[in-house]
Amino acid sequence: MKLAVYGKGGIGKSTTSCNISIALAKRGKKVLQIGCDPKHDSTFTLTGFLIPTIIDTLQAKDYHYEDVWPEDVIYQGYSGVDCVEAGGPPAGAGCGGYVVGETVKLLKELNAFYEYDIILFDVLGDVVCGGFAAPLNYSDYCIIVTDNGFDGLFAANRIAASVREKARTHPLRLAGLIGNRTAKRDLIDKYVEACPMPVLEVLPLIEEIRLSRVKGKTLFEMADKVGGPSIRLGSNLSEVSSGPCPLDKASQKGIDGSSNKTRGKAEAKQDEMTAIQYICDFYLNIADQLLTEPEGVIPRELSDRELFSLLSDQLFSQNTNSTKKAISSSFAEQNSLGSNNGVKQSSLVNSHEDFFLV
Repeated sequence: MKLAVYGKGGIGKSTTSCNISIALAKRGKKVLQIGCDPKHDSTFTLTGFLIPTIIDTLQAKDYHYEDVWPEDVIYQGYSGVDCVEAGGPPAGAGCGGYVVGETVKLLKELNAFYEYDIILFDVLGDVVCGGFAAPLNYSDYCIIVTDNGFDGLFAANRIAASVREKARTHPLRLAGLIGNRTAKRDLIDKYVEACPMPVLEVLPLIEEIRLSRVKGKTLFEMADKVGGPSIRLGSNLSEVSSGPCPLDKASQKGIDGSSNKTRGKAEAKQDEMTAIQYICDFYLNIADQLLTEPEGVIPRELSDRELFSLLSDQLFSQNTNSTKKAISSSFAEQNSLGSNNGVKQSSLVNSHEDFFLV
């Protein structure tokens, strides 16, 4: 199975890709992750360093493929996930699609491309041209990483359009959306209602996800470092989710740093481990869904105007409701103050009602 992970720049594709790769490896699969970005940092949290790119290696060998060995370009990362970085052309020159093609060509020359159960392409940014869409030519499924925001869903819609276009000539399907680090999902739900597609998972807003990238470790490795074996391989997400969400308490340290000051270090460490393990189960759930080889969909993207109207209406509705609540609270305070100062409550109530009738 070959997967291509797309999403808006900075949305968390590489963090998501690395953790999904490990989750698939923990399910017994042989996994290769290919970073398709000139920054060549896709596999950084798997290997702990920036590995040499295939393009750099080919240049050093004067593009003599016969002089390149698997160990020159394939590096083993955490949990046995193999890693390759395609690299890219110099800034402002060349095409990223050509680099992806050369990467696949070399892996085939090394008899490595077909040795893996799963190959995951981690692709930079939005799809703005055929070059950026090149990994879709080799993929069975596309996965879109987004958040509950305007820009992330605009990028997701454009990626959906590229999947539909590639599906005309390739056996490609959209496996679904992954919402990354979001406290709400109302815009995501609004979008998939208008443009039907599966939602594989929505990851909660938790600081450890962001910190894992800074620390150069996957969440699975962080869990192992914090509290020993991190994952119950037979765990069921519904079992984990059946009780109170562990993030209700554990994530507070990312929101209010003072909370840990009043608790012991042991308890704080336990909270961190619980939160990380909880998130790891989300990635395992995504892996389990992918391993069922879902039917997937060929999406029908919205036009830019339709999407703008859909999301802006939703945001405007939210802001209107928030404004009404704020005004109601303000009128209530005035009502209370007015009664103390001899002002008739009825006049304030009437003015409150007249405001919303305008």
